[in-house]
Amino acid sequence: MQRAAAPSPVYYADDAPPPPEPPARGRVWRVLGWLSIGLSVVLVAASLTAYGFWRRLDGQIARENVDGRLGDDRPEKLNNSLNILLMGSDSRAGENSRYGEESGQRSDTTILLHISPGGESAIGISFPRDSMVQMPSCEKKNGAVIPAQFGMINAAFSNGGPACTWKTIESLTRVHIDHYVEVDFSGFKRVVDALDGVEICVPHRIDDPKAELHLKKGRQTVQGEQALGYVRTRYVLNDGSDLERIKRQQAFMASVVKKATDRGMLTDPGRTYGFLSAVAKSIKVDDRLTLPTMQKIAGSLRGMSAGKVRFVTVPVQAYPQDKNRVQFSRALAAPLFQAVREDNKLPEPAPTPVPAQNANQAPPVPPAQVRVGVFNGTHTPGLAQRTADQLTERRFKVVKVGTTKKPYPRTQILYGVGAEAQAARLAIAIPGHPPRPWKSAKPGYVYLVIGKDGAALRGQNTMVPTVAGEIRADRDVCART
Repeated sequence: MQRAAAPSPVYYADDAPPPPEPPARGRVWRVLGWLSIGLSVVLVAASLTAYGFWRRLDGQIARENVDGRLGDDRPEKLNNSLNILLMGSDSRAGENSRYGEESGQRSDTTILLHISPGGESAIGISFPRDSMVQMPSCEKKNGAVIPAQFGMINAAFSNGGPACTWKTIESLTRVHIDHYVEVDFSGFKRVVDALDGVEICVPHRIDDPKAELHLKKGRQTVQGEQALGYVRTRYVLNDGSDLERIKRQQAFMASVVKKATDRGMLTDPGRTYGFLSAVAKSIKVDDRLTLPTMQKIAGSLRGMSAGKVRFVTVPVQAYPQDKNRVQFSRALAAPLFQAVREDNKLPEPAPTPVPAQNANQAPPVPPAQVRVGVFNGTHTPGLAQRTADQLTERRFKVVKVGTTKKPYPRTQILYGVGAEAQAARLAIAIPGHPPRPWKSAKPGYVYLVIGKDGAALRGQNTMVPTVAGEIRADRDVCART
């Protein structure tokens, strides 16, 4: 079988015509937001397409060079996914001085945001700050070296800032990190206020003077200080543990994603720009997260919806030497890290039921009788070949592999004269894409054109395994997890 590297010119068997061009569609621009205790990152493909708007936003972002402090022992980049380290700083400097005195700064929240190849789904993995881990040696900005040590994971930020946390997470997960984003308490409030508040749900009335938190029972919208108090408080909700606080933060982040992807937000350019401007003023990033890079990332996230974003916590267990600390559960955490590391396929669409056979209905044709050409309509490198290999393993006869000239928003199964039954058989293997005839198709042939919504085979695993207690961004805020 001939292999084609994407993107490359499409090629065909004999006189078989190319797949049809995708239909012209109105563009629906989406905003995707992730928010932790002091963190919101917005990547938008955008109501703000004008270069001048991007330049104005870009000029508000603080940047830092960390390349020289990450060391040489870094994990290999295995795919085209994107991994961004999100950190919420508890610094009391500047505007944050009103939250009390605290020497130095730690990362109050650490999340590894993994965006799958093709930008079709995202998972935010929270690292409990009470986790006891082995940290590598780190270099400070002034050149001083902090020796390798064992301790709480949030000490890495205090040891060497974002670069040390970056280096530590890479050493623990062996996942290659591409960028980092940091924000503090004041930045958190600006972002929430720019969204006109975020919806939460609390089980009972709360009055916590220490956290400046006063909330009624049930569903409500919080802004500014109330929002910050809600994600920071530990002792008036649940059991006061860091793990319960993380779960509450994840529910808050899910609500932010839901609000940021709301159609009303997207149809108001003024609100959208105000929100993005608030984010830009509130974050610090690595200097490789440049304007062109952000635009490229934003473009890859078009079509991402709240239902494709989820938040999980690294599986942990009790740390024997201290009941107030935890350690990673190797048996459960290792498969999660491996799945993120090796994620190389688009997420599986929701399965559709296989039509029941009746006495008058012919049984499906065997896969070996289905001649199919597989075409990459996303230009994600290697996608068509991976799918073709999976079909071959299931005994389908793959006759061609190629890449379309233009991207396709949706996957299509097309067939020529005499190939209706063969197309129906392929649709059983790849559910969710009803076959349709195509007058230009070669008789007897089936064409699988993979669009942005993917083409996962029935029974194929999703990109990352489900984790107990995970929270999806399209959930109802009052739903129990």
